[in-house]
Amino acid sequence: MESNLPLPILQTTSALDAAHLQARYEEIRSVYLSDRRPWVIGYSGGKDSTTALQLIWYALSKLPREKLTKPLYVISSDTLVETPKIVDYINVSLKRMDESAKQQGLPFTAHKVLPLLEKTFWVNLIGRGYPAPSKRFRWCTERLKIDPANRFILDRVAEFGEVVMVLGVRKSESATRAQVMSLHRINGSLLSRHTTLPNAFVYTPIEDFSVNDVWTYLLQAPSPWGNNNRDLVTMYRNAQAGECPLVVDKTTPSCGNSRFGCWVCTVVTRDSSMEAMIENGEEWLEPLLEYRNLLASTQDPSVKGQVREFKRRNGRVMTKADGGIVYGPYKLEVRKDFLRRLLEVQKRIRASGPNPNEQLITLPELQIIRRLWRTEAQDWEDSVPKIYREVIGDGTEWTSDEIPAFSMEERRTLDEICARHEVPSDMVAKLLDAERELQGMSRRSSVYQRIAAIFDEDWRSEEEVMNNIDVEAAS
Repeated sequence: MESNLPLPILQTTSALDAAHLQARYEEIRSVYLSDRRPWVIGYSGGKDSTTALQLIWYALSKLPREKLTKPLYVISSDTLVETPKIVDYINVSLKRMDESAKQQGLPFTAHKVLPLLEKTFWVNLIGRGYPAPSKRFRWCTERLKIDPANRFILDRVAEFGEVVMVLGVRKSESATRAQVMSLHRINGSLLSRHTTLPNAFVYTPIEDFSVNDVWTYLLQAPSPWGNNNRDLVTMYRNAQAGECPLVVDKTTPSCGNSRFGCWVCTVVTRDSSMEAMIENGEEWLEPLLEYRNLLASTQDPSVKGQVREFKRRNGRVMTKADGGIVYGPYKLEVRKDFLRRLLEVQKRIRASGPNPNEQLITLPELQIIRRLWRTEAQDWEDSVPKIYREVIGDGTEWTSDEIPAFSMEERRTLDEICARHEVPSDMVAKLLDAERELQGMSRRSSVYQRIAAIFDEDWRSEEEVMNNIDVEAAS
């Protein structure tokens, strides 16, 4: 039994005529039937991934159902900091895909992949104090995009032995992309080897499409899962955006200056995509842009010393060849300000945006941030619940540690005692926190290693460090 879904007939003078389209459908069916490897299809919600998925959907819908013997997993990566408007579009699309696939008897299932809680953007930036991502330190891509997609792929490899990853990428995107695609192509095959994952192969059904081919197809071929492709056109027009592709390895091209993607992205100089959305009537997004610009402002070399610690996360001071300091994580007070402002932005867009339950940061993330501040930053004030209550003002219950924590009153006492004895109070505070955290551990070696690591940190003041650098530079 075949689907009654009619194949679209394109009225076009472009290279993508009916014959080329029919040949592409035949190619997709041939690749699908050639082996038993399941397909993992990357879907970002943009024009290229939508075109690739539509082609596959239409092509396979014409196969007898008894030949559709292997699963087709559609995966979409949610970094948890995607522009809310795009998240809503993708969520609706994935739901429609699941419903339509069941109705049409097709083996498509839609899945959203997420970063691990310990690796989310807010846990790293607000919790650990990682600086806002830049071209020189783009710590976000691997944690938020590559790792979640790869975990899904590797789980399917473990289940089936091998998989085929289907990507909506085109050679005309860039010369680098064309070169990478050619480099990994298997001789005599339409598949390529995945650049990093063993037993994973890559199929790119629209690799020879131009931008004109993509839009021609989308505007004349109705979405088989019930979307309206003209909504996608409107979204691109309003955002003046290019697609931010599903990233599965480090060779995938990064998002350009205009893109759909993370609203907090500071790798680009300006977020012209969100600026355009705001100018085209989405004024409720303005608080997000203001917050994004706040993060970007901390990359200014003239303010780094004001917002970031002079020590690295390992407690050591790193200096440059010219005698300057390589600054470490954001100071705790700066992180507190970031959290407060983020919650205020969340409150504002709930009031002015389309979703009164919009969530920019989740409670599990806040719990991890709270723990990191308590254990790594000596936040004896326990600031996370306090800030949350002050801004949001609801009755969220915060778990209490089984081992009693120190308070700010005790911290002030500790500071006074350490000052009298000329001992760094931060060092003693960290030792006390370590002792509290390691209570009950049976292996003494772990305790000794932790204590030794604390003593090994540089406990000089910033003023002492800077004076020492000046002396070394003078000599």
